Amino acid sequence: MRRRSIPARWLLAAALLSASATFAWTQDKGTVHPKPLPPLGNPDDPELAARELFGRRYLPAALPPRPVGFYARGCLAGGEALPITGKTWQVMRLSRNRFYAYPSLVDLVERLSKRAHNEAGWPGILVGDMSQPRGGPMLTGHASHQVGLDADIWLTPMPNRQLSRNEREEMSAVMMVRRDRLDIDPAAWTPTHWKVIRAAAQEPAVERIFVNAAIKKALCREAKGDRSWLNKVRPMYGHDYHFHIRIKCPPGSIGCEAQPEPQQAEGCAPADLAYWFSDAVLHPKPPKVPPKPKRQLTLAELPAECRAVLNAPDRKPD
Repeated sequence: MRRRSIPARWLLAAALLSASATFAWTQDKGTVHPKPLPPLGNPDDPELAARELFGRRYLPAALPPRPVGFYARGCLAGGEALPITGKTWQVMRLSRNRFYAYPSLVDLVERLSKRAHNEAGWPGILVGDMSQPRGGPMLTGHASHQVGLDADIWLTPMPNRQLSRNEREEMSAVMMVRRDRLDIDPAAWTPTHWKVIRAAAQEPAVERIFVNAAIKKALCREAKGDRSWLNKVRPMYGHDYHFHIRIKCPPGSIGCEAQPEPQQAEGCAPADLAYWFSDAVLHPKPPKVPPKPKRQLTLAELPAECRAVLNAPDRKPD
């Protein structure tokens, strides 16, 4: 019998809480010589974390493209790879093998890279994590990014040259937030940054963009002209070095679990940002009792279709 599903709002809350503990991981360096994970002793163990299974699938499933489940509890059929180098984008941390997504997100990232070049004057964008070849939970880092509808874009413009493989693994993004966490760092933030985020938010398919609250504060202050896109930009723990794009479930997709549309207000009123600049958030006290390790999702707790996605034949590289 299939286990009772967990409401999406609970899953989203869990994803957001975990973000505060994992955002620094996005800066971890990779390696130009990644080693395959060792075989699992008992891959059929029902208590085995699903991340151990999906982390060992190195190619997409030979299935039609489809996001399955919720952003923080699902998988990706027929994932498409973003080419690792384009005229106006480069993929970072190639050793993570997380440059797969639903095809419309791949197209959106390529389109955004051109707009960043044309509208903000950047040579291009640096692309961080998208999803694994078959989506699903990851061994490290994100709680979301499971269904191929999320992408991280560095707030560091792409250099005007092609980065080496080693640079893509070891280069760090630039910190955009001031040391006191109350505003952006004027030495790092430029008038071009809000234009790149605006270009992403203006894409009709984009549902939310997550940034550090200090960055949201700067956007509210600096955005000019039509400001209707600001409602999509949401403060979130971390996201000091990058912004996180999340697109809607594709039209007509079956089994993709959407989240509520964001409110229409800009989210720029002092009351909208007060929580994020409160002492409890900026200077959290350590818990009196160490928290228990987070329980990991098993394959049985993902949508039933994810078992077929996991076990499907590999799609042959072009």
